[in-house]
Amino acid sequence: MRRFQEIFLDHPATVGETYTEHMGMAFSFGSKMLLAGMACLLHGLVPALFKTTGSEAIRTLHDRMVVNRHRKVRADEMALVGGD
Repeated sequence: MRRFQEIFLDHPATVGETYTEHMGMAFSFGSKMLLAGMACLLHGLVPALFKTTGSEAIRTLHDRMVVNRHRKVRADEMALVGGD
């Protein structure tokens, strides 16, 4: 049972998510990165196409992964101590 927890549950818990929440986020990020990567490859071939798609995807994913996660953690911590 410990091995199951190590493989499937420990990491999601470190970022405040269940296994299914983490899987959904990872799939969402992965699909966004694949699409942005394809846009970047096409941009390399035809520079007039997808001029900002890659950088916009990076900013969006950074915001979702780092900025919003920190907000969620702070809100969760405040709820535990009874603050607003």
